[in-house]
Amino acid sequence: MIKYALIGLSILLLTASALAIDTGEGFDDPVLQARYAKLIAEVRCVTCQNQSIKDSNAFIAADLRREIRRLISEGKTDAEVADFLVTRYGDFVLYRPRFSGKTLLLWIAPFLLFLIGGIAIFRVVRYRMNQPIDDDLIDGGRAQ
Repeated sequence: MIKYALIGLSILLLTASALAIDTGEGFDDPVLQARYAKLIAEVRCVTCQNQSIKDSNAFIAADLRREIRRLISEGKTDAEVADFLVTRYGDFVLYRPRFSGKTLLLWIAPFLLFLIGGIAIFRVVRYRMNQPIDDDLIDGGRAQ
């Protein structure tokens, strides 16, 4: 029984690498590898749109991973890599778009919605506080 469990475990371990999405060679430097992993997690797949290129198995995602690996190996900074991607694919490609005139609404909208909700709650509570208390509701509806 243990023999079959060990065989099954070894098969799972050996096939896990075949299921990996990013099959490109990694960097020897752990700092560069960490930068690469961080960047591919923050870039949206232009085909899938709801996945990062780290999690996508689309051909364009594989091309983008290769391109980011090349740019990092050439000594480009994270900002330069992001500039390259935005120039090529637009602000949509970044999960955290930059603060600019085109993305101003994306950055301000959550705060505006929170402010509008707070004002609405304040007005409802203030209105309800000014309403008279019905004596029938306090007595439980009992006749006197």
